[in-house]
Amino acid sequence: MNATHPARQLIAAVGLCLLALGSSAAQAQNMVSVSGSTLNMRDGPGTNAAVLWELKRGYPLQITERRGSWVKVRDFEGDTGWVARSLTGNAPHHVVKSKVANIRSGPGTQHRVVGKAEYGDLLRTREKRADWVRVEREGGVGGWISRQLLWGW
Repeated sequence: MNATHPARQLIAAVGLCLLALGSSAAQAQNMVSVSGSTLNMRDGPGTNAAVLWELKRGYPLQITERRGSWVKVRDFEGDTGWVARSLTGNAPHHVVKSKVANIRSGPGTQHRVVGKAEYGDLLRTREKRADWVRVEREGGVGGWISRQLLWGW
């Protein structure tokens, strides 16, 4: 009986990992980004609805509801609104959700700081490793930021 106990633990651990990967994949399926130069977020699903604010290219949004050619979305601050589905894409981006985030030369605190990003900065997602995300600014400068300081995919 004890010989199977470690095997059961391994199976349980693998199951948890698959569940975590599945939830990451599910979250990514519910995420979109602005594909045009700007996008109007509206208070309802239609062009007659009032414009709440404009979002720029790449801004990540989480889909919370679908209605025809419109999707209800949530941003990193929890604000919600409606956007035309045709104006969204699947290019992953992150927004800095902490006051300041160190941009590092590699995925870990042992790597040197090569820059800083501030709250609300929009960054293109290039790679993910464990708890770190390699990001790139609009001008091409980038590095690694701890995932806990970011929102997006």
